[in-house]
Amino acid sequence: MIPQIGDIYCVYSQQLQQYTACQVTDYQEDESGGGGLLAAVLTLDWTGQELPHNDQLHRMQPLVCNYFFWKDKLDHSYVNALVPPGYIYVGNISPLTTSKTNSYGGGWSNGDSVYRQRQWEQIDPVRRREFKEAADDYSEVQIGHASLPRRTHRLDVKMLSGLEDWSELRRLPCLTEIHTDRYDENLLAYLRSNPFLIKLSLSGECPAVMDLSGTHITDLSLNVDGVEQLITGEQTTQLHLSGSAAAPWTIQTPDQGRGMTLSVGHPGLLFSFQGLQRLHSLYVYQIQELDMQELIQRFPRLHQLRLWGKPGLISRMNTLTRLSNLHGLSTHDLFGFTGEEFPSPEQMPHLSSLWLSSLPADAAKSIKKAYKSRIPLGLDLSVTKPRNPQWLEENLHNPFRDWDGREHITTAHARKAAQLYKKMLSAIRKLDTQAAEQDIVEQLAALVTEYTEAFNKMDKRKSFIDTIEREEIYAVLEQLLDQAELRYEQQKKPLPVDREQLYSLFDELRDF
Repeated sequence: MIPQIGDIYCVYSQQLQQYTACQVTDYQEDESGGGGLLAAVLTLDWTGQELPHNDQLHRMQPLVCNYFFWKDKLDHSYVNALVPPGYIYVGNISPLTTSKTNSYGGGWSNGDSVYRQRQWEQIDPVRRREFKEAADDYSEVQIGHASLPRRTHRLDVKMLSGLEDWSELRRLPCLTEIHTDRYDENLLAYLRSNPFLIKLSLSGECPAVMDLSGTHITDLSLNVDGVEQLITGEQTTQLHLSGSAAAPWTIQTPDQGRGMTLSVGHPGLLFSFQGLQRLHSLYVYQIQELDMQELIQRFPRLHQLRLWGKPGLISRMNTLTRLSNLHGLSTHDLFGFTGEEFPSPEQMPHLSSLWLSSLPADAAKSIKKAYKSRIPLGLDLSVTKPRNPQWLEENLHNPFRDWDGREHITTAHARKAAQLYKKMLSAIRKLDTQAAEQDIVEQLAALVTEYTEAFNKMDKRKSFIDTIEREEIYAVLEQLLDQAELRYEQQKKPLPVDREQLYSLFDELRDF
């Protein structure tokens, strides 16, 4: 539905546990190539336990944002003009601003700015004034071995390398973000004393009990190796986990993760801990295999779900229907399901965004057709990169994909091995089964030579091929020759070469 200028809509904010309001103030054509209309949506300074009455509409005002680095600005942006599901029309009044906006946002106002402004206003006014003054102060202060502008708001590992006393950071009044590989109790004391420190990334070793209660951190990234219990701050809404804690361990948050987004570097972390039964949003990366039913049983109240494959396989996709509150779903490089297994639009009535990228071609076609009718009702739909069976064989079943993330193998080497496999497989598929036998023998010998010397070259620069990798490289060679033999079997011909000769060539050439 396309709203009218002046229309006011309300949406429920999980963070505030109240309704918030926004108003459509203007329109313009979408010139980004997508076509259609963009609506200028203004966030209003109003919250309520119930939807507003008509007389309340006329008392509403725009939200003036001055939290952190905002300088008395309106939260006013152009977004897709279609009203998303979950937004409730409450009335129409004259636009509360006639000013044009040059901002383009990712979605309709959802109360996030109202929440941030309310949190800001609870901080001591003297501290807030010091923050604003420092934000424009380019004078230098000494922090450890580093000389930094007083306006510095982000510190990384390198900047902190010479710091011995965390209390020195009080010389940076508008510091909001720390990335560090070391933790101690003095850091925790500093975090609890700074109401502006809202983003923390800890990549080093943490204590068994990681207690961040009393801090003001909203965005926390943590390597959980060795962690047995994590207690987050009361304001934490973004939690990013990496590593592998010893199961079982626990995560303790206010209200079991309601309003929180959890991001994990691999799916193994999902089922290793207790807690977060009321988790709001979940992002999972590096998926090789995932059972959707197990995920939903673990997190039954999800509103947002984003899944990235390595690429990977996902089973029991039909159980998505059990997520009765699901508003947004996004997948990339995930396979193992058909269009018939994917829930119908009627089975996911609250869905406001559906982004599927790199999925089975037949499923992509079916899903796009089924959900196209929901676009006029506000669904943000994107179904791209349909993959055929040949792509799946080259990528999903790439035997070197496990190398990516293996401790002693670089990302570059894992990528080169995968590309080499695809190249060899493609060459074998192009073998001319009608060619003379000697030509085929020479072609296969050349492929084995290229394959072996490529790994020689990789291992020479940085030795990484141990017994396991050597066996894997040999096993992949066997698979590739199996493919060559299969091509000839389909033509009811024998492979015109003794495979043992090719294996001997491999052993003769390899330096690893």
